[in-house]
Amino acid sequence: MNACQLPIFKGREKYMEFDLNNEGEIDLMSLKRMMEKLGVPKTHLEIRKMISEVTGGVSHTISYRDFVNMMLGKRSAVLKLVMMFEGKAKESSPQPGGPPPERDIASLP
Repeated sequence: MNACQLPIFKGREKYMEFDLNNEGEIDLMSLKRMMEKLGVPKTHLEIRKMISEVTGGVSHTISYRDFVNMMLGKRSAVLKLVMMFEGKAKESSPQPGGPPPERDIASLP
């Protein structure tokens, strides 16, 4: 099994399929369309409630991280931890700024 056959990558493909505006988030209309395509149509109010439950009420769109958490439910605490640490690593990795430090001949390998 190669990396692209793993369930997490298939989930990413599904997520991207319903990201209609290609902004990396699923909005109300995209989620409404997804539910209709799955054969479970919902009202705008039901969709808003779903988004609020998934995002904890802090956003009007569903990010990929929210989508994965929603799909996993409580089944995979390990994968949730991995995703959390990946997010922390991206936030805490400082970007070098300014010119590189000067080096002399003795410091070269």
